[in-house]
Amino acid sequence: MNKISFCGIFVLTLLSFTACKKDKPSTANTIFNSNASGVFISNEGTFQFGNADLGFYNPNDQSYADELFKSANKRPLGDICQSFYFINNKLYIVVNNSDKIEIVNPNSFASIGTITGLGSPRYFLPVSIQKAYVTDYNSNSISVIDLNTNKVTNKIKCQGWTEELYLTHGKVYVCNKSSRYLYIINPSNDQIQDSIKIGYGANSIKLDKFDRLWVLANGDNNTELATLQTINTNSDSVITTFTFKNKDEQPWRLKINGSNDTLYYLNSGLYQLPISANQLNSTPLIPENKTIFYGLGIDPSASTIYVSDAIDFVQKGVVYRYQPNGILINSFKAGISPNDFYFKP
Repeated sequence: MNKISFCGIFVLTLLSFTACKKDKPSTANTIFNSNASGVFISNEGTFQFGNADLGFYNPNDQSYADELFKSANKRPLGDICQSFYFINNKLYIVVNNSDKIEIVNPNSFASIGTITGLGSPRYFLPVSIQKAYVTDYNSNSISVIDLNTNKVTNKIKCQGWTEELYLTHGKVYVCNKSSRYLYIINPSNDQIQDSIKIGYGANSIKLDKFDRLWVLANGDNNTELATLQTINTNSDSVITTFTFKNKDEQPWRLKINGSNDTLYYLNSGLYQLPISANQLNSTPLIPENKTIFYGLGIDPSASTIYVSDAIDFVQKGVVYRYQPNGILINSFKAGISPNDFYFKP
């Protein structure tokens, strides 16, 4: 087993105690309305079941359209929908365990093309109109994609498991879960030009309204504690470090609101943190209780919080919608293992 989702080891353990039956197809699937405002949801699927797909939730009428890719193309999307990205009126869907990126029309979800030649892709980031980078779980490299030909044209060597990445000031900052460094790539020549020593195991990264990067690292569950750090993008140096107290804490899914002044992340519950804070919150905004918080999204227009419960990673998950103060609005069933959100105005 050389490819796995972020929580794949946990999933396999859980499946050994769960009846591994695939969900029956939904009989009440809403037809996708491409003109509606709402949120696209990537449903990771169950590891090695090949049942990943995307859905769309319309908060105005509380409808949910499931299996958008499969419905449009009459074939499964693949195994583990890791992430997705919109650019040039195309939707790029990273399918981790199927070693590919599917490209679709975001209005019809009809297939436009497929990018292959990848190892175990994680996150996709355009660095120009014609070029994108794709991080990887086990290839010890970052793939360079030509967006005109949909081909891998180069590999940037980067030892270990690379995760989220961010482009700002003409530099690409790359999280690496296997090291204590945030790597900096020059997109003009596809070379790593520098690195910043940070906490071990960086997994997610966001930019605030003061042009500072925030990097969340989950430690190693042994001797390295998790950290949340701010980075000066001019000097490429660490400004502030918040260190989590317990070695069993593994925070992830760092998000930021539309005004770029409040952070959110998962850590056995959902935590909220103003960028002006001088210490981490010790109490979650929303306790996890008996759920398995797995995906997180923040609506940039209303700051509505979307949190998914993966339940057992086999049956369809539930998405909870909260007001910014943590008061529940409503909930709905999505696909299997909902893990990320894209808000369509």
